Formats: sequence, C-alpha cells, structure tokens
Amino acid sequence: MTDPIRIANCSGFYGDRLSAAREMVEGGPIDVLTGDWLAELTMLILARSRLSRPGGGYARTFVKQMEQVMGTCLDRGIKVVSNAGGLDPDGCAAAVSEVASRLGLDPKIAWVNGDDLMSGDLIASGALQAVAGGPGLGDPSRYLTANAYLGCWGIVEALDRGADIVITGRVTDAAVVCGPAAWHHGWERDAWDALAGAVVAGHVIECSAQATGGNYSFFTEMDLTNPRFGFPWAEVGSDGSSVIGKHEGTGGEVSIGTVTSQLLYEIGSPRYLGPDVSARFDTISLEEAGPDRVRISGVRGEPPPPTLKVGISELGGYRNTLAVALTGLDIEEKAALAEAAFWDACPLGPEDFAEVSSQVIRTDALDPSSNEEATAVWRLTVKDPDEGKVGRALSGAMVETALASIPGMYSLSGGPSAGEPYGVFRPALVSSELVPHSVHIDDQVIEVPSKAPGGEVSIDPPPVARAATPVDGLVELPLGTVIGTRSGDKGGDANLGVFVRSDAAWAWIDGFLSTEKLTELLPEIDGLTVDRHSLPNLRALNFVIQGLLGEGVAASTRQDAQAKSLGEWLRARVVGIPGSLLDRSDP
Repeated sequence: MTDPIRIANCSGFYGDRLSAAREMVEGGPIDVLTGDWLAELTMLILARSRLSRPGGGYARTFVKQMEQVMGTCLDRGIKVVSNAGGLDPDGCAAAVSEVASRLGLDPKIAWVNGDDLMSGDLIASGALQAVAGGPGLGDPSRYLTANAYLGCWGIVEALDRGADIVITGRVTDAAVVCGPAAWHHGWERDAWDALAGAVVAGHVIECSAQATGGNYSFFTEMDLTNPRFGFPWAEVGSDGSSVIGKHEGTGGEVSIGTVTSQLLYEIGSPRYLGPDVSARFDTISLEEAGPDRVRISGVRGEPPPPTLKVGISELGGYRNTLAVALTGLDIEEKAALAEAAFWDACPLGPEDFAEVSSQVIRTDALDPSSNEEATAVWRLTVKDPDEGKVGRALSGAMVETALASIPGMYSLSGGPSAGEPYGVFRPALVSSELVPHSVHIDDQVIEVPSKAPGGEVSIDPPPVARAATPVDGLVELPLGTVIGTRSGDKGGDANLGVFVRSDAAWAWIDGFLSTEKLTELLPEIDGLTVDRHSLPNLRALNFVIQGLLGEGVAASTRQDAQAKSLGEWLRARVVGIPGSLLDRSDP
C-alpha cells in the first residue's frame, strides 16, 4: 500500500492570488503543486487573447508563478500539474521552457492536448450532440472555441514517463488532482471508488480558498485575525479517501462546514458525471480529523458515461449597459419616465435591437438616513450583432435627457461610447472514443484513449438516521440563521446548494424548502424549471435553476451574472424557524 500523496492548490481561476504557488511550495510539505485556471468564461477570454496574440491562449500568470517556484519544486521533487495551457498548451509549455532556460534549469516538461475540437473535422462531421434542454448547437461558423473536457489519464501517462511539469488544455477541474493520485497509487482505470474519492478531493480544492473559508456563509464564526486565507491541499490515500487541510499559520479554516459548502459548488444531481468516473456525492462521509483537517471517506464510484462534455463559446454580439439613479419617492414612476425619455431621445427603438433588458433594482430604504440609502437603480442593457447600434447613440441619448427627465437625475453609468463584445456558451456532448488525449514528451506523441472500461456497478447510498422534524413555535428570522449556502453558474443554469449543521435542522429544512417554497422566496426564478436534489449524508439540498443565466455568464444581463450571491439572497429572506433550532451548537 502506497503512502498518501499531498496535492496542493495554488489557483482557483485565471487571476487568483499570484503568490499562492510560492506560499504552497514554501509553507509546508507537498508532493504535487496544481491548480485550476480554466472556467467557461476563461475559455472565451483566452480565445480573445489568442486573436490578438497567436499562440498566446494560455494563462500567463502560471508562467510567472513557475518562475518563482520551479527551482524549489525540482530540488524537492515536487511535481507540477496545471490546466493553464488553456487553448494553447504547447505555447504555455514553450513559455515555461524558456523560463527554465533563463534560470539555468532543465525540467522535463510534458503537454497534453486533444481537447480542442476546432482543429479537427468532428464538428463538421456532425459528431457533436446537443445537450437535452440546452440552447442547441447553434451555427458552427460562429464558434470561437470548442473543447472537450478530458480526464486524468493523459496526465498519468506524462507522469509515468517522468514529467516534472505537466501542462494540459481543457481537462475537468478535478483531473489535475485525480491524475497525480492515480499515478502515485497505480490505480487501474476501473478503480471506480478510488477514482471517485480523488475526484471529490479535487472538487473540494479546485477553487482554492473556497475550501478554507472563502465565500463561506458562516464566516463571522471564523477567526479572522489573519484575513489572508491559506490555500488548501488534499492528502489522497491509496483507497481514494482524503484529508483536506491547509498549511500551519495561514488564515481561514478547514472545517466540515467549509468542505460541505465547497462540495455543493456548481454541481447538479448526486451522480457527479466525469470522463473518468461518475462520483456519487450521496455516499460522501465527512469527519473532523484535527484542527483544520477534514477527512473524506466512503465515496463510491460508477463507470462514466460514454460521452464527454464539450464547452463551446461563440461571439454573441455586442452590448451596452446604462444605469440611472432613482432617488427618494415615486421610484417606479421615475423609472418609467426615465425609460420613456431615453427611448424618445434615442434614434433607435427597442424593436431595433436583438435583445433589450430593462430592470428597476430596488436598493432604496424606507426613511433613508443617507443619500445612497434613498437610491434605487434603473438599469438598461441592449444587445445586437451590429456593434454600431449599441455604442455612441445610446450614451448620447442618455446625456441628452439629463435636464429633461426625472427629478434628481444622474447617471451611475453613462455606458461606453462603443459596444462591448459578449460571448455565448453552448454545452454539447461527443463520444469519448473520438477524442483521445495526446501526450507530448521527449519529442514523442503518445495517444491515450479517453474511453473508459465498461461494466456496471450497483450503489445504494448508505442509510442516514432521520431526526424528528421540529414542530415547536416558529420565530421570524432570516433563513441564514440556520442554513449556509453556496451558489454559482453552470452554463446558462445556476446551482444553489443549501446545507445545515445539525440533524434536527436537516429534518426541518428538508421538509420546508421545496421547489415551490424556493420560488416563493426568490421570485426571480418564477417560471423557470428548478431541479431539487437531496444529499442527506451532507445534510444538504442542491437546486439547479435552469436558464437563470440565459446564454451563459458572458451573455447574462443579471447584475450578478455568475449567480455567486444567489444563496446569500436566500439566506436573507425572513421565514418562520422552529425555536428549538436556535442557539443550537453543532453536533
């Protein structure tokens, strides 16, 4: 039996803390340095970067981090595995190699591709399948990117061949953890439970400090003496179980609460589908394993589906957003007049644009004690394929109404003089046997199949003891008094995870928070399809709200385009909470 492997995270997105790589390498013992640089929005950003700088569609911050830590990693035998290659893993590998030469170092660098479907004929052949209920495949001539989400086995191959640094294109977020774990422990491709455990560990640490107190609902209960939260690591055992932790002396905390919160981030049903394994989130068991240590065990896995997810981004067109302050009394009437005056001044009408979104955002308070508390917002967003329509004519029309509109008129945003491009995200599927990994190392190219072994696995979630549902007197309080949440984007959908910290609270929230009640509390989702999933092992619910974000993050006209704050809105709603749940310490 092999010893556990400690895999550290140093990035949760393109733009995360630059010093994190050095902090993780120098702050304590680790075996692998990894991180996640890619998101659906990032692929669009990298596509635009590549248009202006051919071959440059990768995360340049990773290259800078390698300059800071490469020598130490080589001295200590720390492997580096990164998906920072984005659209150009070869370009990223070349940039890292150039840094190594400048530093007088000679690491063995491998890069993995095969995910980029724009360079082959799969799109033209009709191999892509639209996702049921999704926006469809659209017009392939408008695609900027089309990347399959590969798994971990290209990474394993590169490490097997002695790579010190492995740079990939689009792999799943968890693959950069699962790959080193599978390599270190020598797992076979049908080691479903071990692979599922590593995927869960990867999901927990993929978003950096979100596992150590970042974006945590109960942050006021944490020791915030050091607000610079440490980044997490996962110590993965030979059976796939893991311990989540952080380096000593760093800020934040690792607790069952912070880990549960991150487990609920951007998921769907309890069957978490991936290219290597389908991890059953309804089998996860969590337990405290010491200060800032949480053990994850019991995770079961099933064979993955025969298809890979494909993320497609395309240029949707151009947009412009205008915002006007509405202050004091008669807010709705002021919004109506401001909008009417604007369209009267604008040379184009609402019917001339592909899409118009008009919102009155009631941020004003009754009997306001400050000018800002008295202010609501009228927000207008227009979209169109024609860049010329959404530029200067709009901002000019808004300026023209400055003295001929509502009392107290002033703009919070006059809008840019030119429209800004936006992207549309389209999810699709492709047969896994059509998209192998290509591993480039030592002037060789090794093809690694993506298709997983067959087989069937029958899994029954472990029984969970059910507490009695509280029936005592209700107290009107914000729902967040007893629940924590974590929400985020999944293409055009949003997910909203809800968790509690006692069996009694779980018995209550499971019965109380139906899809109907959620819609009542969050009126914005009325009319949308909402899927509800129960995870009693985590005392959690997960809601998937279909279509809330329209055509994806880059195209959404919501003020919170990524639904990051959706859960905190829910926590702020006042409901009747059983009095017996109040002031109850965690079990």
